[in-house]
Amino acid sequence: MTFSIAARDPETDAVGVAVQSKFIAVGSVVPFVSADAGAIATQSFANVAYGPDGLSLIREGRSAGEVLDRLIEGDAEAESRQVGVVGQDGSVAAYTGEECFEYAGSRQGETYTVQGNILENEATVTAMAETFEERGEDGLPERLIAALHAADEAGGDSRGEQSAALYVAKPDGGYDGRNDRWVDVRVDDHGSPIDELERVFRIYDVTLLERESPAEPRELAGEDALGVASALADLGFHDGSPSETFGDAERAALEEFRGLNNFENHSLAVIEDALARGWSDADGEGEARLFDAIWHGLSNYDRK
Repeated sequence: MTFSIAARDPETDAVGVAVQSKFIAVGSVVPFVSADAGAIATQSFANVAYGPDGLSLIREGRSAGEVLDRLIEGDAEAESRQVGVVGQDGSVAAYTGEECFEYAGSRQGETYTVQGNILENEATVTAMAETFEERGEDGLPERLIAALHAADEAGGDSRGEQSAALYVAKPDGGYDGRNDRWVDVRVDDHGSPIDELERVFRIYDVTLLERESPAEPRELAGEDALGVASALADLGFHDGSPSETFGDAERAALEEFRGLNNFENHSLAVIEDALARGWSDADGEGEARLFDAIWHGLSNYDRK
């Protein structure tokens, strides 16, 4: 009841898995990633030992295909399994057992594999692959989420939606550079899990991931300044009367908002620049629009 994509970004050495399923907390079962090895998605009566065992085999120097052979040959229930493997060495492979429920299949590209079972149609995996390739200029997290959206729109899981996850590893990419857990976001039970996954990822991105700083930060002015100040006032950060001028009082309110939401990775000037660039593209109201605007604005700059 699952579709997933495992992929790597050769430019950043990031590897990741994105997955959606009509299954509670799919992120606790399917994705396994490690920056020094690769990415593995295990599903369809998942054998969760495939994850750590497969990553260990990659570290021993085995290719994705060799890893699959080793995993499958030692599993008496292999015909009910489905698994995709992407190695940091550039190898890619997938396996779908003959006892997986239809539609079940996979498709591979140079840096990724997509796979799914109990799907509405083959178009689900095709759409995932095509979208991942078409979004090649985007960052790996955005490409993985876009692939999930495309799969869902093309048919998706025949039993519906429930949970989704995005797990990406990058060397020293974790909090404070202390591990490789670059992106780790899950939606365990939701009516629209992919939409919710993207919403939560954007907050995660703004809060925890670093980007290059703008050479000449913009300042808020005009209608954008009024909109931001009004949102800050509605949230209780700004006591004055919102206007089209963004001065010291407004910046003090924005600084309080920045601190409360743990945006330490971005200075006040960068947050204001992001709002100035992203306010007109943002959706929602109040705090939701502030978050979305900051994400849109920061998206103008490359991640570190």
